[in-house]
Amino acid sequence: MSGDHFAALSTHIPAGRYAFPVNPDPPGLDLVRLAGHLQRAGLTRGPLTAELIVGGKSNLTYVVGDGESTYVVRRPPLGHVLATAHDMGREYRVMSALQDTGVPVPRTHHLCLDADVVGAPFYVMEYVEGGQPPLTPALAHRLVDVLAALHSIAPESVGLGDFGRPEGFLERQVARWKRQLDASRGREVPGIDDLYERLARDVPVSGAPAIVHGDFKLGNTLIAGGEVRAVLDWEMSTLGDPLTDLALFLLYGEFATLDRGAAGETPPSSELAAHYGEASGRDLSRLGWYVGLACFKLAVIAEGIHFRYTKGLTVGEGFADIGDQVAPIVARGLMEV
Repeated sequence: MSGDHFAALSTHIPAGRYAFPVNPDPPGLDLVRLAGHLQRAGLTRGPLTAELIVGGKSNLTYVVGDGESTYVVRRPPLGHVLATAHDMGREYRVMSALQDTGVPVPRTHHLCLDADVVGAPFYVMEYVEGGQPPLTPALAHRLVDVLAALHSIAPESVGLGDFGRPEGFLERQVARWKRQLDASRGREVPGIDDLYERLARDVPVSGAPAIVHGDFKLGNTLIAGGEVRAVLDWEMSTLGDPLTDLALFLLYGEFATLDRGAAGETPPSSELAAHYGEASGRDLSRLGWYVGLACFKLAVIAEGIHFRYTKGLTVGEGFADIGDQVAPIVARGLMEV
């Protein structure tokens, strides 16, 4: 399981993207080498300062500036051992493709696949002011509008026709999370195997494929003035069934502890789903199955974190109660499928 999926539940960062000053060279960023590289790319001039944005075990994100210009630099976690350019190139490609569409994303400026510069591939994007205020009904509806806008974009029209394999997408999702569950079994979880079996034997036929964010929630956006200024964290994006995005967003709203940014007044899931249906024109008759899949996915992630916690393999606070969240999520899923 990717560190980013674990981070979705494990960081327990309060609402907002908080940064803190660090030493001249923050972890994972050689500012002298980076300054030379960005100067050659025509982005900055002179020495750089940087702040590491708090974000747990996900990809590392920094605010970088030369006194005149400010950018955001993003690189894989320290010790990253996967294919070096995969995550960064994927995020950069999808955000670049979505420029000037109805989906607000930061402007992308530069992708560096040369790991020798800072120790890993990285990219540079626009710095966007914003945070995550408490969720309000109006803001929840705006987020649904953004999600519907994303799913309305024909992948081929923005150069993403080959961005994923939509055929068999749902079957692969069910199988993937079952493998993750089997890899982190440390106790009996009542109902979780039943939930898997119900999902596996009644997979819906997907509608038209769309660009899927993969972890759409308030905590992965920047909000200012009640408006969605930017959608972030595209490392799980692909082409697939858009209702997986909707179901996960609805579930984050129901279980606010899974997305600290969701604290506030969340409209009923039925209201938000109806709003999405009107905005997108998608058939929601099988939405319950997708909610069940979202429950299975988040339950497996939470159980994996709990398993690592019991083995002493987690670092930091906020992990002790993760295991208690699994049973309610499973029960919620069994209500739907």
